[in-house]
Amino acid sequence: MQYTQLGTRGPKVSTIGMGAWAIGGHHWGKTDDDVSKRALHQALDEGVTLIDTADVYGFGHSEDLVAAVITERGKGDVIIATKAGSDFYNATEADNQGYGAIRPNYDKDYLIFAAEQSLKRLRVDAIDILQLHSPNLAILERDDPWKALEILKRDGKIRHAGWSVESFKETEQAPILDAHHELIDCIQVRYNLLEREAERVLFPKAQQYGTGVIVRIPILFGLLSGKFTRESTFGDDDHRRFNLSPEKLDAYLDHLDRCQPLFDRYPDQTMTQVSLRFCISHPACHTAIPGAKTPAQIADNCAAANLGPIPSEYVPA
Repeated sequence: MQYTQLGTRGPKVSTIGMGAWAIGGHHWGKTDDDVSKRALHQALDEGVTLIDTADVYGFGHSEDLVAAVITERGKGDVIIATKAGSDFYNATEADNQGYGAIRPNYDKDYLIFAAEQSLKRLRVDAIDILQLHSPNLAILERDDPWKALEILKRDGKIRHAGWSVESFKETEQAPILDAHHELIDCIQVRYNLLEREAERVLFPKAQQYGTGVIVRIPILFGLLSGKFTRESTFGDDDHRRFNLSPEKLDAYLDHLDRCQPLFDRYPDQTMTQVSLRFCISHPACHTAIPGAKTPAQIADNCAAANLGPIPSEYVPA
């Protein structure tokens, strides 16, 4: 495993982390808590020191599983990043847009409440990184979310403030970093071989301000592992039934075909490993957090950390 500083103010982290959405037990098909815990143990055995979760993943269940394993192993150098702003505490079925009863809530008092609930579930004295959970631009232009982060930092309930940038709004939301770079220690960004909008405006700003960058969705919900075809389908309990709908899957796979020469350059590496190497090769990016549900997936992901950067000239435009 390799390690790096997460921006100028962030903690030291492994260049490959673990995304813990899938182990929450909702929206990724069938999961098994025992297997999920073995995956977490495997990640720690591989040297992973960044685990990214959110309060809403399994409505607290992902945080509970992370806490159980960390309690058993000892926290050591592990950095736990979680998120708040997806309010499942006060939502009703009328708020269900396919992910369960959730409503956006970035009011100052709510974010402080949510952070305190995560502290209890994670069984820690302070949250290493608390991230705003992909709010829209109108929310980001309010004072409340930033005041909440300031208060939580001041009171020692969080060590670092983060912001998960809304998917497909990387350029639209980039000016928010101009306004709040002194508070925001790191950002989390959707970025992968097929989705590279962040390179245009957001990444240069992050480099300018020394903001840490965590790459999410680096293997595009598993598509960049090479295991899906145009005939792939997903169950009703799997968010990929619409995030990788037949129409989207067809377009992504057309784009993926143009990347085949890159994968062919590294015949001894899996598609997953090449895809992850691409993400952490960008000079603005410090770490990638592929999701995983099994120890085997963790081992495949972590192997990418030691394979070195991919020269930019090898990457299809």
